[in-house]
Amino acid sequence: MGSAGLSSFGRHRLMSPELPALAATTEPPLPAPAAPAEGDSVRAVLRAAAILKAFTPDHPRLTVLELQRATGISRPTLYRLLQTLVGTGLVQAGGEPQRFGLGPAVMGLAHVWAAATDVVELARPVLTRLRDATGETAALFLLQGDQRLCVLELPSRQVLAITRGVGGTEHISRGASGKAILAHLAEADPAAQAVWRSLPAEVDPARLQADLQRCRAEGLSISRGEVFRGAIAIAVPIFRAGPQVAGSLGLFGPEARIDAAQAAQFGQLAMAAAAEISAALGGTPPG
Repeated sequence: MGSAGLSSFGRHRLMSPELPALAATTEPPLPAPAAPAEGDSVRAVLRAAAILKAFTPDHPRLTVLELQRATGISRPTLYRLLQTLVGTGLVQAGGEPQRFGLGPAVMGLAHVWAAATDVVELARPVLTRLRDATGETAALFLLQGDQRLCVLELPSRQVLAITRGVGGTEHISRGASGKAILAHLAEADPAAQAVWRSLPAEVDPARLQADLQRCRAEGLSISRGEVFRGAIAIAVPIFRAGPQVAGSLGLFGPEARIDAAQAAQFGQLAMAAAAEISAALGGTPPG
């Protein structure tokens, strides 16, 4: 058996007082564009990326004319793209004459990127040792909305292995790796509330609550065949200072190879590895 794997914008005017120039542009009104073809969509993405990259530490605020010179995009197209980028928060506008700059949504993306990168680099050597000690796949997960996102995976070297793949997602209520995170989100946390509002139809809320309580009591979560038939998953939460849950560490293998005694042993190893990562992040498990 081989490895298994989890594998309009219609034209509109921005009425915000921050954008008087856009609303009062001397350009003639633009017709509503037709639904873009695939090639047009790709070009729009590339042009939007060029606009974002035009802002630099030396030139953080640019006029439309300066952006046109930097990107080579025609002014009508540039206005349309700026309207969209402002609407998403990736770009903001203000001043007289009006200038544009990167918006707060960029900071949010940068924060996610930096957090993921830091945790990955801290966790990689720890997960490598865990994978080698157990012979099973070791992985790191972070919370993304109501999903758990795999940001690092070190597959088992054995012929029969369970893998999910970096970038793989699953609703956080399904599987040990998600429950290990959900168990330590405060009920008042907007992230936790979003999870409970979006529970998949097949998830029993009462059973989920019991699983989360067990995880908090035992320090880890174990699931059997919940995501992959015939697979066992062992997951432990990792924490930042607070303690604030940062994600989870998971081990995956076939049930045919991991009996109850081994699962208990692997659980202890996973808990030690998770504690090491938490300590590097300045966090400690609650209690």
